[in-house]
Amino acid sequence: MFTLPPLPYAYDALEPYIDAKTMDVHYNGHHGGYVKNLNAALEKYPEWLEKDLVTILQSLDQIPEDIRTTVRNNGGGHYNHAFWWPMLRKNPGGRPSGRLLADIEAQFGSFENFQEEFKKVAMARFGSGWTWALYEDGRIVIVSTPNQDNPVMERRIPFFGLDVWEHAYYLKHQNRRDLYIADFWNVVDWEEVGRRYEIARSGKLPFTL
Repeated sequence: MFTLPPLPYAYDALEPYIDAKTMDVHYNGHHGGYVKNLNAALEKYPEWLEKDLVTILQSLDQIPEDIRTTVRNNGGGHYNHAFWWPMLRKNPGGRPSGRLLADIEAQFGSFENFQEEFKKVAMARFGSGWTWALYEDGRIVIVSTPNQDNPVMERRIPFFGLDVWEHAYYLKHQNRRDLYIADFWNVVDWEEVGRRYEIARSGKLPFTL
């Protein structure tokens, strides 16, 4: 059975950028719901509960059809949020460093240009979804996925991401996704992202479940 991983900080730890009420609802309500629904679906086919989540997400075409959509949505939701929470910490004005910063500057010209490109992709996602930075063919690639899909399902390697579902920001920012994205840059743990980037450069997933 999959379990909801402990949140690595208090609900108010990212204030004022992400408010405590949103963190509570997002973590317990949404992420907790994905775990519950995923387990309920897989209980019908317990042999799948013996597999890790990455294997499940990369084998969706083999999942029994009657639970496939449920597993895709809730398994993706579980992976995406478990990936995301440890990537956050209150870090106003924080910037990447080391090889990650050097590669960002070499490819995008500056960290600010990277931020603008990431924001453009995040703002272009219509409705619910995620925005990701991947390491692919020696380059950083910024992509967006709908709903709770993720690049892992396509055997791609994300090292950084942003939840752009309205439930991630509506209580504080209402419909202003742009303000949410601006606040997001103040809660990125660039040390953790840099660590993941180094793993991604080796061709391995930096986060598994």
